[in-house]
Amino acid sequence: MADEAYLFLLSDQDPRLGAALAAVGSLECAETPAVHGWLQAHEVAAGAEQVRILPADEEAIIPGDAERLPVPLSEEEAVRVRQACAPRSVTDVEGELLGFRETTQDWEALVLRALTAGVPPARIAQLTGLDPEDVGRLTV
Repeated sequence: MADEAYLFLLSDQDPRLGAALAAVGSLECAETPAVHGWLQAHEVAAGAEQVRILPADEEAIIPGDAERLPVPLSEEEAVRVRQACAPRSVTDVEGELLGFRETTQDWEALVLRALTAGVPPARIAQLTGLDPEDVGRLTV
């Protein structure tokens, strides 16, 4: 563990800087007594949106009054933190939205294929997040 990052707490008024700790995935440092104690001292859960992480070389953008804790990261974890903190371009997000539209345009055909394959309607609703009534409507 060589690379360093900062865990910090943002207030509700602060802009969302860095990445939510929960969005980065599992980090070894998050399981340490130091991090657990820091979270408990501030009465916040690790999955809370205001618990953020940022690479150490970007520390200057952390609000001056924010509580912070330096944490070690492995090389792989440091890459994940950097990726999670990188600004997303409008083009990237629009591309995801187009992909979503393409996927959802043909949802009825996908559900019919699943029903034909023998997947129960309740399971289809569970897996897709579709309303069970919409899935049931296709079984008639």
